[in-house]
Amino acid sequence: MDYRRLGASGLKVPALSFGAGTFGGSGPLFGAWGNSDATEARRLVDICLEAGVNLFDTADVYSNGASEEVLGAAIKGRRDAVLISTKTSLPMGDGPNDAGSSRSRLIKAVEDALKRLGTEYIDLLQLHAFDAGTPIEEVLSTLDSLVRAGKLRYIGVSNFSGWQVMKSLGLADRYGYPRYVAHQVYYSLVGRDYEWELMPLGLDQGVGALVWSPLGWGRLTGKIRRGDPLPEKSRLHDTARFGPPVEDEQLYRVVDALDTVAKEIGKTVPQIAINWLLQRPTVASVIVGARNEEQLRQNLGAVGWSLTSDQIKKLDAASAVTAPYPYFPYRRQEGFARLSPPAV
Repeated sequence: MDYRRLGASGLKVPALSFGAGTFGGSGPLFGAWGNSDATEARRLVDICLEAGVNLFDTADVYSNGASEEVLGAAIKGRRDAVLISTKTSLPMGDGPNDAGSSRSRLIKAVEDALKRLGTEYIDLLQLHAFDAGTPIEEVLSTLDSLVRAGKLRYIGVSNFSGWQVMKSLGLADRYGYPRYVAHQVYYSLVGRDYEWELMPLGLDQGVGALVWSPLGWGRLTGKIRRGDPLPEKSRLHDTARFGPPVEDEQLYRVVDALDTVAKEIGKTVPQIAINWLLQRPTVASVIVGARNEEQLRQNLGAVGWSLTSDQIKKLDAASAVTAPYPYFPYRRQEGFARLSPPAV
């Protein structure tokens, strides 16, 4: 397993990490992902550790805390061998302080997560969404106090816009608070919006990407093909409305290219889609999930080899879309190359 520094921090994380959203799954979304109990989760953790995957990502909102509880049970007795990443800020109830990133909410959320995980500290806490109603100074000062108390080791964000990340980093520098070193983002061959602003920001500011849904919300599994109906057992029947949309022609164009590369090198479509991400700037780790041992071993096969430059170009071309304003004008005018974001 390849290990990479997480942004500008000194923490090294595996190129692949495990998403525990399938642990204890319940409800229309998380129940469709999977519902591994503690025994099944222990086996999946065993396989991950054998392969060098020691970072496990979860969130308090995953099945209303059940994911954290099952993960905690699965790693019991080997806390020092793993890195735990969890997230908070999304609603955990209907009360006025059950969502967001206020001081009250963050302190309670961290204490609750520590109990569910059965640990004294969290290696990486990420804010699951930007809280526009709480001053950023309040958020950062609270995270600073939790780091100083030894309850958090590193902090990051998820699903923030560029200005939200940059303003937070600027205030952290002004007041001497810990900086965000990670941004958990949606990024895939059918979802490359991350590249327009967040990737250049990550390069410039030392914020590493932890990629969620690398298979385009289950669309790049190799089971969806041009001209064929959606497989009867596909979870997309129940979950498509929760995830990022993808136009059919864009999806089929990418799948066609993935099929071509798969035939060339004898790898599966998901393995190629994940390996492509591992070649991208700022990507520290790609989060993979699995409902069973077979799926996990398939995903682990995405490392230990690399796509050729020609294969990468083929996938780049198939997945390319026109950049939105203001990025598009700068990219098309060669005379203004100095204004363009870093090459990606």
